[in-house]
Amino acid sequence: MPNPKRRHSQQRSAKRRTHYKASETTLSVDPTTGLTHVRHRAHVSEGKLYYKGQVVAEKAPLKA
Repeated sequence: MPNPKRRHSQQRSAKRRTHYKASETTLSVDPTTGLTHVRHRAHVSEGKLYYKGQVVAEKAPLKA
């Protein structure tokens, strides 16, 4: 397996890592329940599972 012939400088590593940024999660408000939730994810409200404003499951799934 090939190995680098010379050591990479700390500056070189830092330049590469400048593009790794934490992104803020996009939140949206459900039109039927009015709850704020993470976008493109199902959420639980009053024991029901909602997605895009519609009830997907009457009973919320149990967390493992």
